[in-house]
Amino acid sequence: MTDDWSSPSLYHGGNPAAPPLMAGADPMASALFDDWFAPEHDVQWSATTYVGQRRHRPAPGAHAAPPEPEPETEGAVAVDEAPPESTNRGMLATSRAIAVASLASRVTGFLRSSLLVAALGTHQVADAYNVANNLPNMVYELLLGGVLSSVLIPLLVHAQEDDDDNGVAYTQRLLSIATAALGAMTLLAVVAAPLFANGLVADHSERSLASIFATLLLPEIFFYGLGAMLMAVLNVRHSFAPGAWAPVLNNVILIATVCAFWALPGPKTLNPATMTTAQILVIGLGTTLGIVAQALVLFPALRRSGFFWQWRFRARPNEVGRMKEVSSLAGWVLAYVVASQIGVTVIAKVGVTHHAFTAFTNADLLLQMPYGILVVSLLTAIMPRLSRAAARGQSSDVVDDLGLGARLSAVALLPITAGFIVLSQSLTVVLFAYGQNSIADARAIGTALAASAFGLFPFAIVMLQLRVFYAMRDGRTPALINAFMVATKVAIVIGCANTLDTPIHFAEGLTVATSASYVVGAVVGHITLTRRLGALRFGSVGRVVGQIGLASVIGAAAALAVVVLGNRGLGDSRLGSVVGLVGGGLVGLAVMVAVAWRLRIPEVRNIASMTRHG
Repeated sequence: MTDDWSSPSLYHGGNPAAPPLMAGADPMASALFDDWFAPEHDVQWSATTYVGQRRHRPAPGAHAAPPEPEPETEGAVAVDEAPPESTNRGMLATSRAIAVASLASRVTGFLRSSLLVAALGTHQVADAYNVANNLPNMVYELLLGGVLSSVLIPLLVHAQEDDDDNGVAYTQRLLSIATAALGAMTLLAVVAAPLFANGLVADHSERSLASIFATLLLPEIFFYGLGAMLMAVLNVRHSFAPGAWAPVLNNVILIATVCAFWALPGPKTLNPATMTTAQILVIGLGTTLGIVAQALVLFPALRRSGFFWQWRFRARPNEVGRMKEVSSLAGWVLAYVVASQIGVTVIAKVGVTHHAFTAFTNADLLLQMPYGILVVSLLTAIMPRLSRAAARGQSSDVVDDLGLGARLSAVALLPITAGFIVLSQSLTVVLFAYGQNSIADARAIGTALAASAFGLFPFAIVMLQLRVFYAMRDGRTPALINAFMVATKVAIVIGCANTLDTPIHFAEGLTVATSASYVVGAVVGHITLTRRLGALRFGSVGRVVGQIGLASVIGAAAALAVVVLGNRGLGDSRLGSVVGLVGGGLVGLAVMVAVAWRLRIPEVRNIASMTRHG
C-alpha cells in the first residue's frame, strides 16, 4: 500500500528489507491512498459526492446539483474556471510539499537498508531475515490490508457526512472491531511462523533462523493494521503530516538497532549456525519495535485532531448496510492482493533457493526510490482532479490529466532510468560495500538494478492508469490487469529457474521479470482505457518521451565517459565508485538538462519555474 505509504511496488513488498510504510506497499493500495486527498467519497461508487462545509452540499437524498457560486472578488478566478496552466502549477506546488516527507523517509530508509546490508550481508543470514520480514507484509495484505485501504476510508467519510455525531461513534466501532480482528489474526500468524518458514526456505539451518525471525517479526501485522486505521482516521480529518513523517521514526529506530547489533560480541563472519541468540533478538525485536513506534506515534496526533478512541462493538443497522454497499469493490481488491502475493511468493521461493533474494530486494528498493519521491507526490496532487472529472463524467478532462501525469512522469523518470543503467554499479558500491558485504556483492546488486531500469517509467504509467480506474470507481479492471502482470512475472521467473545458474544471474532475472510485468501492465492498461474513454491523445506524450529520452541518452553517454575514466584511474575501488557516481552524475545531469532546455520541452520549463518560485 503506499508506497510507501510512499513506496509502492507491484508485489510489494518485493522489498522486504524496507517494509511498507504502515499498511503495506501494494500499488492498488497506494492508488487508493491518494483518494484520501480527494473530495469525492461516497459508498455509491458511481455518484458525485460532496465534502466540505455543509452549506455547500445538498441534503441527503437531494439531487446532486452544483452549489451556488460564492461571490467573487474583483480579479478572482473561480476554481473550475482556472486556466489549465495555473491549475497545473498549483498541482506541482502541492506535490512538492507532499514530496518533502517522502524524501525524508526515503533518505533515512536508504541509510537503514545500507546498514542492514552491511550488518547481515546478502547471503543466508540476510535471506532468512528478509524472508521473515516479508511475511508480516504478505499475511497482513492477504488477510486485511487491501480491504482496509479500499473500504475503511469511504465508510468513515460517509459516516462523517451523514451521522449526527460526524461519524465519531461509527469510527470507534469500526476501529474496535478491526483491532480485535487484527489481534486474533496476528496470534494465529505467530503460531504458524514455522510453517511459513518451512514453505519458503529449503536449507535446514537457514530455515531454522527464518522461523525464529518470523516469530519475532510477525507481531508487526497488528501494528501495520493499527497504523493503517489511525492513518485513515487522521486523513479523513484532514491531518496528513503525522502519517507522512511516522516512517522516519521507524527508520531511525532500525538504524539504532543495527548499531546495537554491531556492538554485540559475535562471529566475524555471519552464518545461520554461528549467529548468537543476542544478535537474533536484537535485530528481530528492533525491527518490530520500529513498526510499533510507527503506529503508536499517531495516537497523539489523533487526540490533537479531536478524536478520542472509545471501545464500542454494537453496530447500528445502517452501518451494516454501508458494509454491504462496498462489498463488491472489496472483493476485487482482495483478488488484486491475492494475485500480488502469488507473485511475491514465487519470487521469494526462487530467490531464496538460488541465494539471490537479498540482491533482488535491494535492487528493487533502489528502483522504487525515484517513483516514491518524485511521482507519488505528483499523482497524489493530480488524483483530486481525476476524481472530480470522473465523477462528473468529463472523459475529456480525465484524458487530459492522464496525459499530463504521463508527460511529467516521463520528464522525471527517463533521465533516472538512463542514470541507473550507467551509474548503478558505482551507486551500489557506495551504498552497500561495507561490513559483511563485499564490493563484488554490491556490484551484483548494481547489475540487477541496471537490468531492471527499463521498467521504471512503465511502472509509473501503470500506477497512473490504476488511479484513473479507481477514480471511475472501478475495482474489477485493476484486478484483471494485475493478473496479467503477475502471470508475466511468474512465467519469466519460472523460466529463469530452469535456465540460469548463478546468484547474480538469478538476481538479474528476478528484476527483469518484475520490470517486464510493468511493461505488460502499461500496455494492457492503455488498451483498456482507450476502449473505455476513446482516443487517449498520447501524441504529446510520445513527443515528450522522445525528446527527454534523447536528452537522457546524451547525458548518460557523458556520465559513462566519466565512469570509464574513473575506473581506469582508480579501478573498482570504493573511491573509484565515488568518483564515478558523483562526477558522472553531475556531468550527465548537466548535459541532459542543457539538451532538454534546448529542445524546449514545456514540462521541463514548468518544473524549473516551479522550483525557482517555490
